[in-house]
Amino acid sequence: MKKKSIFLIAATATLYFNNAYAQETPQDSAKVSSIDQIVITGNSNPKKKIESSTAISTFSSKEIQKQNPISAAALLQRVPGFAVETSGGEVGNNLFARGIPSAGAYEFVQVQEDGLPVFEDGALQFANADNFFRVDNSVNRMEALRGGSGSIFATNSPGGLINFITREGTNDFRGTAKLETSTYGLMRTDVNVGGALVQDKLFFNVGGFYRTDDGIRKTGFKANNGGQIRMNLKYVFDKGYVKVYYKKLDDRNTFFLPIPLIQNGNKLKGFQGFDPNYGTYSYRAISQLNIPQAGGGFFNRNLEDGIHPKVDALGAEFKYDLGNNFSVLNKTRYTNINMNYTGIFPAGGPKLASKYATDAVKDGGLGMSNYQYSLVSNGAVVNPEYVQKLGFWAIDKQMNNFVNDLQFSYKFDKGNVTAGFYKSNWKSQQYWNWSNVLATATDRPELLNLVNPSMSPSDDGYSKTYNGVMDMTFLQRRTQTQGSLNDLYINLDYNITDALSVNGGLRYSHDYYKGNFANTTSANLNNSGLTIDGTHGFSTTTADDNMSVLGNKYTYWNYNVDKVSFTLAANYKINRENAVYARFSNGFRSPNEEAYYNYFSNPTPDKPLKSVTTNQLEVGYKYYSRTFDIAVIPFYSTLKNLSFTDVFSDGKSENTFANTQNYGVEVEGFARLFNNIVEVTFNGTIQSPKYKNLEAGSVLEGNVVRRMPKFFFNISPAVNITKLWRAYVSMNYYGKRFQDEKNVQTLPSFTEFGAGMSYQLGRIRFAVDGTNIFNTIGITEGDPRAGSPNGDGIIMARPIMGAAARASITLDF
Repeated sequence: MKKKSIFLIAATATLYFNNAYAQETPQDSAKVSSIDQIVITGNSNPKKKIESSTAISTFSSKEIQKQNPISAAALLQRVPGFAVETSGGEVGNNLFARGIPSAGAYEFVQVQEDGLPVFEDGALQFANADNFFRVDNSVNRMEALRGGSGSIFATNSPGGLINFITREGTNDFRGTAKLETSTYGLMRTDVNVGGALVQDKLFFNVGGFYRTDDGIRKTGFKANNGGQIRMNLKYVFDKGYVKVYYKKLDDRNTFFLPIPLIQNGNKLKGFQGFDPNYGTYSYRAISQLNIPQAGGGFFNRNLEDGIHPKVDALGAEFKYDLGNNFSVLNKTRYTNINMNYTGIFPAGGPKLASKYATDAVKDGGLGMSNYQYSLVSNGAVVNPEYVQKLGFWAIDKQMNNFVNDLQFSYKFDKGNVTAGFYKSNWKSQQYWNWSNVLATATDRPELLNLVNPSMSPSDDGYSKTYNGVMDMTFLQRRTQTQGSLNDLYINLDYNITDALSVNGGLRYSHDYYKGNFANTTSANLNNSGLTIDGTHGFSTTTADDNMSVLGNKYTYWNYNVDKVSFTLAANYKINRENAVYARFSNGFRSPNEEAYYNYFSNPTPDKPLKSVTTNQLEVGYKYYSRTFDIAVIPFYSTLKNLSFTDVFSDGKSENTFANTQNYGVEVEGFARLFNNIVEVTFNGTIQSPKYKNLEAGSVLEGNVVRRMPKFFFNISPAVNITKLWRAYVSMNYYGKRFQDEKNVQTLPSFTEFGAGMSYQLGRIRFAVDGTNIFNTIGITEGDPRAGSPNGDGIIMARPIMGAAARASITLDF
C-alpha cells in the first residue's frame, strides 16, 4: 500500500503542476534531430551521420533519460539488427548482432567507453561486457554501429561497436540529480556535475549512482546493491587537449536463470507452484553453501553476493595538432577487475519426486528401492510432488587489461587518412567450484535431504545428500588466459565530389594468446575423519563420491592469430536530407576462452581450432529531416568456423563448428507529427539466419540459427499532451525462435508493452515508467546447459521480468 500511495501522490502532483504552471518551457524533444548529428564511432574523424557510410544508431542523454532503461541491454533493444535478451536481470545479458549466434554474452561486438573497450574481450566465461558497465547520468550519448567498419576500429567486433561516450565539463557549471523508487523496493540516486575550474582551459566532470532494490523476481534478499562513480579532468590548450579519467564500479546483481514452465506449442503457462513473472530458484532459503574440500578446508559461498564485480579503470586521452594538417591522438587505459560470480543454474527440469528416487540410473533416476525426503531446515519429513536439482555455481575471476590506441591523421582537400597502432594486453585468471543441491521445485525452494529409510543411518550409502547437497564440488577449474594484441590499421576517406565519397579500411592483427589450466582428479571424504552430523562419517552419503580435486599438473597452451580485416564503402549524398551508401566488410573473431580450454584439454587434429571469419555486404538509404528520419539497410552476411561452446550442467562443454548465412533488412526511424504533438520512434529487423555449407549429410543444413528471431521490432509513440506533460507507450515484439540448432524446441514469439508519463516543472522532471505492464510470459532462451531439448511439456526457460513500475524525480541545475 505504501508503494501504491507514492504513485498516487506523484500522479496528483503531476495534474496539479500541469494546471498551475502551464506556461513553462516545453520539454526537450524525445529525439534529437539527426540531420546535423555528428558521429565518431566506426569513423576515423567526426562526420555527419548522413555522410557516414555505416549503419549507426545514436541516443543522446535526453533520449536515454526518457527511455529510462532498466539496464544497458534494455537500451540496446532499441537498436535494429541487435537481438537482445534482457531476462538475466541488470547484467549478464546476451546480444546477437545481425543473426550471428554464440553461446551468449557480447561475443561479436565490442562494448566501449569513450572509444576503448570496457574489457578487451566482452565474452569471457561468465564475464559478459555488461557486467562491467552501467548506464547512469554521466553518459552523454551512445552510438551503436552494426557490422561495417567495426572490424577496422576494434578487435573481435565483426558484429559491431557499442560506444558509450561520457560527459565532459564546459564553461558553464551544470549538474543533474535524480531520485528513483519502484514497486520492487528500489531506491536509487544519480548525481552528475561538471564545469570549468579555469575558464576555457580546465574542465571537470564527476558523476555516478548508488542503488539498492529487492529485484523484480522475489529472491528474499537485496537482489541489487551497489553503484559506480566516474570522474574526468580535461585541459585544453592551443593545439589540442589532454584528459585523464577514472571509474570505480562496485555493484552486486542477482543473475536470473531458467525456471520451469509448461509449453503447449506456442502457448506458455506457469509450472505449478512457480510464478512465471516473479518466481526464481535464486532464493534466500538456499543461499548458503559450505562444502568441506577433499584437500582440506572448506569452500563457502553466499548466493546473495550474486555477480559482484569490483572495477577500477584509469585512463588518459591526448590530442595534438602537429601542423601541416597532421594530428596525433592517443588513448590509453588500464582496467583491473575482481569479480565473484555466484548463481543458481538448474541441472535439467523438475522431476517427479518418486520417479527421481526410484527410476534406474540409466533413466535419469537414483535407483533407490526405498526413499524418504526431509527438509534440511528442520528435519521434517515431506512428500513433494516434484523436486529440482540445482547447480550452485561459483566463479572467481581476476582480470586486467592495458590498452593503448595511437593514431596519426592527415587531412587534405578531398578527405583524410588515419593510420594507427593498437596494443592491448589482457589477462583472465579464474577459479570454479561447482556443486549440485536438491530442492523443492517451487519459486521459494527449500533444500531437501534424501535417504533410504530401510537402511541404518550408519550404513554406507544411506543418504544421497549432505545437508541438501547432492554433488559436493563436482567440478573445479583453475585456468589462466592471456592475450597480447598488436594491430596496425589504416582508414581512408576520400570525397570524389561534394556528393560522392568513398571509404576504405584495413587492419592487420598480429595477436598472441596463451594460457594454462590445472588438471583434476577425483576423491571423496570417506577417510577424512570428518562427519556429516557429528556422528556418522562420509561413507554414509554418496554426495562426496566424485569430488573434483585440483592437481599439480598443468597444461600449457598458446595460439597465434595473423589475420587481415578490410572494408570498402561508398556514400552518395543526394541532397541535404537524402543519402545512399554501400559497404562490404571482411572481419573475424578469435576463438573464445572456452574454445581454448576445450581444444587444448582434448585436441582433435581433424577439427583444428580456427577463428570465425565473416563477410558482410550492406546497402542503405537514409533520410533525415527536422520532423522525420528513416534508415533502411538491407544486409547479407556469411560466417565460417562458428564455434559452439556451451557449458552444460554436468560441467562438460561442447566444441562444435558450423557455417551460417543470413540476409535481412534493418529499419529505423522517427516521426514528429501534428505540430510536435505526436512523436514516434521505431526500429525493426527482418532476417533469415540459417546454417549453410556444412558437411555433406549434416542434419543442420538449412536449419534456422538457434535463438535467432526472424523478425523483431520496437515502436514507441509519445504524445505531448501539453507543452509540459508527456505520455508514451512502447511495444517490443520478439519473433519465434528455436532454442537448439536442430530446431526441436520452439521459443514462441511474444510482445512486451511498456508505458509511462513525465511532467516538466521548470528544471524538475517527474516521471513514472512501467515495464511489461500486461505481465507477458515471454521467454528469451530455453536451457542451453541441458543439452538436447524435448519440446513441449515441462520445459526450462528464462522469461522476461514481470510487470514493474518506477517513479523518479530529476533536477537539472
